[in-house]
This record gives sequence, structure tokens and C-alpha cells, in this order.
Amino acid sequence: MKLDKSIEATLKNVPKSVAVGVVDLDSGMMLDMKTTASHPQEVFDFLAAATKDMFEGENVMTIESLFKKTRGVESDEHYFKEIVVYSSNLLHYFGRLPQKESVVYCVVCSADANVGLVLVKAREIVKGMEI
Repeated sequence: MKLDKSIEATLKNVPKSVAVGVVDLDSGMMLDMKTTASHPQEVFDFLAAATKDMFEGENVMTIESLFKKTRGVESDEHYFKEIVVYSSNLLHYFGRLPQKESVVYCVVCSADANVGLVLVKAREIVKGMEI
């Protein structure tokens, strides 16, 4: 599924979703996004930077390296695939695309969304995304 169709499918099918974005960790840029509310561009720029830090910040990369060394793993694969964050009013899901680990799919839902259903629906969309 093309990026724009994936974003539309997210807002339609992921329970109580209010925003969706796709971040390229290599460039630190937001590839595309859509929200049901209006926010200044600055918010999206910081979201992209924060997403990069969560997945590939210095300490995260150090932890991944230590895990690999301890387990004798020599691949470039990342250990951290998905992150779920709850804020005061929102649930934030971040997931690496299995077909391109340097791209992260971000979905923001109301905090009262069923987290299990959010994960199932988001994962379905991620598997079919084309980047």
C-alpha cells in the first residue's frame, strides 16, 4: 500500500486515531503525516527528531550494541522494533517498518483507545506499507 493510502487507512481503521506520521530515521525528516487537528509545523519537526532519538539515540544504540555483544549477534538488525508511550491524553505508537528499519510509522490515538486493537491494526498497516 502506498504511503498516502496507508495514512488514510490508519485514520480510518486504527481505533480513535487522531494523527499519523512516517519518519525517516536516516534523514530525521517526516516523510508524510496527517492529523485531525491543526498544529504548527514546529511540532512535526520535533516529533521527527524525538522519534529518531527514541530509536537511534546514543544510549539506545549503546544498549543495542551491548545486547548484541552479550548474545553474540553480529547482524545490523535493531532490537527496538516498537514503542508505545502514554501521555496525559494520548496513546502514541511507534513502529519500525519491517521492510525498511530506518522508517518509523507513528500513530497517535486517544488515551482510552484499546491498546491491543491499536497494535493489531497498526501492525497490519505497517506490513503492507510501500516506501
